Amino acid sequence: MNRTYEVMFIVRPDVQEEDLDKLIEGFSGTVTTNGGEVKSVEKMGRRRLAYVVRKFQDGLYILMNVAADGKLIAELERRLRVTEQVIKFITVRTDEEDKRLAKIKAIRDTKVKRSAQSASPSPSPSPEAPAVVAAAAAEPEAATA
Repeated sequence: MNRTYEVMFIVRPDVQEEDLDKLIEGFSGTVTTNGGEVKSVEKMGRRRLAYVVRKFQDGLYILMNVAADGKLIAELERRLRVTEQVIKFITVRTDEEDKRLAKIKAIRDTKVKRSAQSASPSPSPSPEAPAVVAAAAAEPEAATA
């Protein structure tokens, strides 16, 4: 059963752009050849690390959205672990979060529909109502005089 995952990994800052592209292509190839699907790859660029990791102060961040089963993700994590250029990685399963957000959105949409329905059939004021208001406004003036 395929689930969706976010795989973020940090690559050493001294890696060249061509080598980074080869690295990403290798991980994407691992996913696709084993029956998974790479939904998107985002190069987030060079960023400063919160703390020193393997004697590096900064690194190149890459985010991959993947649809795959658990065994494939375990293999991808194994490859991330043994690749020397990758200094840190994390994998997060996002399909449960997507379901939760879809449910919340559906609930909000039904509430919007209810408020739109109650606002539409608003009764128009009767033509007698302004005359009654005008007469009520005239009475206090007469009482003060």
